[in-house]
Order: sequence, then C-alpha cells, then structure tokens
Amino acid sequence: MAPDKFAGSLSAVQAASALSDGWAEVRPADELVQLPMSDGGPGFLEVLGAALSAGSTLPVTVTDPLRRPVQATVLLSGDAAYLESAQAVGLHLLRPAERDPERADSAGLARLLIAAVDTGAERIVVGLGGSATNDGGRGMLEALHVAERSRPGLIAAIRRTSLVIAADVANPLLGPAGATAVYGPQKGATREAVARLEGRMLEWVSALPGLVEVAGLPGAGAAGGLGASLLWLGGHYEAGAVLVAAATGLAQALAAADLVLTGEGAYDSTSLRAKVVGTIAAAAAQAALPCLLVAGRVMVGAREAAAHGVDEALALADIAGSIDAAMAQPARWAAVAAGQLALQWSPG
Repeated sequence: MAPDKFAGSLSAVQAASALSDGWAEVRPADELVQLPMSDGGPGFLEVLGAALSAGSTLPVTVTDPLRRPVQATVLLSGDAAYLESAQAVGLHLLRPAERDPERADSAGLARLLIAAVDTGAERIVVGLGGSATNDGGRGMLEALHVAERSRPGLIAAIRRTSLVIAADVANPLLGPAGATAVYGPQKGATREAVARLEGRMLEWVSALPGLVEVAGLPGAGAAGGLGASLLWLGGHYEAGAVLVAAATGLAQALAAADLVLTGEGAYDSTSLRAKVVGTIAAAAAQAALPCLLVAGRVMVGAREAAAHGVDEALALADIAGSIDAAMAQPARWAAVAAGQLALQWSPG
C-alpha cells in the first residue's frame, strides 16, 4: 500500500491505513505492507519520519506565507536534515480568502534553513511542493541576507552543505512552462495577476546575479520558483518521489510483493510525470507487478493509465456518489474502494 496524500482529506499515512483496512476486510489472509509516499509536498516529513526509525525532530518557529508565526520541524537522521517547505509556505496554511500569490512570500523557509545549518548537518534536503507563494524564493533569500548581517558567513555555510531540492515538478522558472504560468492560477492568480507575477519574476532574475543561469534548470519553477533560489544557493534537483522511494525502501518492498496499490487525491495528466503515482506505477512495471490505484477523482482514461503502468483506477467520487460525499468521509470510501479491488484482484 504505497499512496501519496489525498490533498485536503487524508495524509499519506492515513491513506495507507484506510486502504489496508478495506483490503484486509475482504482478504484477511493477505500480508499487507504499508509504505506511505511523498513527492516533497505536504506530508514529506511525516512519511520520512515513519521510514527513518533513527530520526529525531527539532521544533522551529517560522512564518507562514503572510508572515504570521507557525510551527515547523526539522527532521534529523545521521548527517542529514530534512525540511518541508510547505510547513512555511504551504497553500494549506491560508484560508481560501487569503490565497493571493501577489502577497504571499517565502521568507519563512529561511528560518528552517538556518535551523538546519545550526544542527551541523552536512546534507540538507528541502521538500518542495504545495506552496502558496510565487516569489521565486526572493523572500527566503532576502531573509537570509538580513540574517547574514548578524551572522557573517551564513550563506556560505549553506552553500558548503550538500543541498538537495526534492520537488514534485521539473518546470523551469520562467515562460509558458514556468512557475507562474502553470501554477499561479492554482494559487488564486487571475490572468492579469499571472502577467504581473511573471513580470516580477523577470525583475528578480535580472536583479540577482547568477539567477539567470539556473532559471532554466529542472526544478527551478518548483514551489513558486523557490527551486530557482535554492539552485542559486548551490542546490541540485532530485525528483522528490524517487528520493522518498529510496529512503523508504520501495525497491526492496516490491521485490517481495505480488501487487501494488497506490493513490492520491486527483489522478490527472500531471500524475504521470514526477509525482508519486507515476513513480510507483513505473517501479511496479519494472518489477512486473500489477499496479492498482485509488483516487478522489480519476481524470485519466483507462488506455492512457495502462500505458503508464496502472492496471485499474477507481475514483472515490464515483463510489461515494460525489466528490463532496467522498471528501466528507475519505477514509471510509478509500477502504470501500480497496475492498472492491480486493474482490477483483488476487495477488500472486
């Protein structure tokens, strides 16, 4: 059972539990392994915390996209520190009426980076995804420069670490495939606001020496352009789902499995890229295993899903009767969907 979160309703851990409950009710003799997943967005630390048994957490007070104090954590394991940018810049931190990427900024992530450096970590992994911001990381870098006034060498210390950008998208910073054009509307930007935000992004690229050289790299457009500023700090991009799969031992789990069940909130064309379900389906195909999927909504046709390694996909909205009904009791309907699949599919 290797699902992502069902955004707005179930964490990946909760989803894995619900799917397991539903399957076990129909096939109680089957051995079920829960392996909740993430691609770097909300829930990144919860998933890694469950997988990294020797890890510990450090609480940190940061600011949200409107610079109000919120609580976040740094996950420590060995010489690595893991951060979840959504804890500081996440869209879920704002009420619907507050969502405005022209106001929201990324300053809060600076405090998490500073806390990670202060632990002495040699490797810092920043999960990117689910952001309310579209400032290209300007707020974060400006906050770091302010902190540097009282702590000379701070930015150099960040650059000396192995900085990893674990993102769910590989978009560049600018242009029709960039952060603003593709994801701005999802954060509440109107067509006019998208044009203004792209103009601001161009100004930011022009203002910061060296930013233009990384603006076109994969992941630069992740989390409203935070990826670009983290690349400027010396980071390198890795697909978040692949990174989490390695940390959670997905390959070893698949080697001992007969069938894989994954899931997410909305199964659409973006799922087929660097997202969790696309990564799981590809890994299942490589291991010659059937891959089943449960999602709140399914917007990918059966033929296209099969071409990407998904043998069957069920939508909670269809089973529950509507998306509202599914959202009202997501764990219940996820269990029902898993039970239906268990009736149709026999592992092995």
